[in-house]
Amino acid sequence: MAISNIRYGQGVTKEIGMDLQNLGARKVCLMTDKNLSQLPPVNAVLNSLAKYGINFQMYDNVRVEPTDQSFLDAIQFAKKGEFDAYVAVGGGSVMDTCKAANLYASSPTSDFLDYVNAPIGKGKPVTVPLKPLIAVPTTAGTGSETTGVAIFDFKELKVKTGIASRAIKPTLGIIDPLHTLSMPERIVANSGFDVLCHALESYTALPYNMRSPCPSNPINRPAYQGSNPISDVWALHALRIVAKYLKRAIRSPEDHEARAKMHLASAFAGIGFGNAGVHLCHGMSYPISGLVKTYKPKDYNVDHSLVPHGLSVVLTSPAVFAFTAQIHPERHLEAAEILGADIRTARIKDAGFILADTLRKFLFDLNVDDGLAAVGYSKADIPALVKGTLPQERVTKLSPRPQTEEDLSALFEASMKLY
Repeated sequence: MAISNIRYGQGVTKEIGMDLQNLGARKVCLMTDKNLSQLPPVNAVLNSLAKYGINFQMYDNVRVEPTDQSFLDAIQFAKKGEFDAYVAVGGGSVMDTCKAANLYASSPTSDFLDYVNAPIGKGKPVTVPLKPLIAVPTTAGTGSETTGVAIFDFKELKVKTGIASRAIKPTLGIIDPLHTLSMPERIVANSGFDVLCHALESYTALPYNMRSPCPSNPINRPAYQGSNPISDVWALHALRIVAKYLKRAIRSPEDHEARAKMHLASAFAGIGFGNAGVHLCHGMSYPISGLVKTYKPKDYNVDHSLVPHGLSVVLTSPAVFAFTAQIHPERHLEAAEILGADIRTARIKDAGFILADTLRKFLFDLNVDDGLAAVGYSKADIPALVKGTLPQERVTKLSPRPQTEEDLSALFEASMKLY
């Protein structure tokens, strides 16, 4: 069980300069994106760095939904800068880019594909020491401040993949609820859906003691190990917070309590799925993001089409949980109840339908696009979407119910329209 270092509290960002002093940092790399570089979270970090005389260079070229090329650009910057500490201020895109930059700058002779997950890359274990990385999340979503995972779009194959190793986990996550106040409505929604799916997927994942074969050496044990008694606690707790606060956080930007609770839920779910893993919603989401055509979401100030990660994950959730509920139906029913379903007269064999209906209602209430068709896909795209899901074995193998290509086709088809 890899545990994350978290500091939580309103305004704690002002301590970051002291943290870097305490680490003895002489040259710091500050990573963010173009939008955030003008906003209060980055300002708060810059003020603290100035106050404590920290020498730093800023990289604000992070791409929202990173690609292999955008990772390589950041890695190049990190190698040139010879930094002894990193600070990432942003959502999952910024934190993941910073993790990759730290990794490859610390292992300068490695080829990019060395650490990328198999079967796309070589999936080698990380054996080099990395520099300290402090993550300051500004969205209530990815939980990336707690995990050893960095995700990107591999452009050549039009598929998302990533790097997964406990070694790239941030040294410290600074969770300052003030930062969530600069999030626009749809970013609150989409990053909240990521929290929802992290919790649901890690709670329903294949149990850790059913995963096989046992790794030949502990260094090869994956970060994602299947549902387990410790992750379950974090996942359920995060799910309860999502049920209670996500709608409020989306609907009223002034609701500081709801936004602060979602910020914490994101880290809670991260600690859960960072050790248990996710499964089909995430496995299927990677081609949904990677094969995007012209869809441009509301509230995202970007110059390229993209399906935001949280949206790409949640659109398949009703179909996925209807499919996986054959295994551990009681867990699916429990999740439905937490999300507001009345299960007093429910039959256990209906658990999947009940959870799927509960999710559909939840998404409908929050004005979520009506399925994959609404983000630009049609039946003709299903073979390509299935092909893009097949390499995602790191997560698809954690589904409690194994799936064939036909099963995946049926799940994509069922997700074309939600309501």
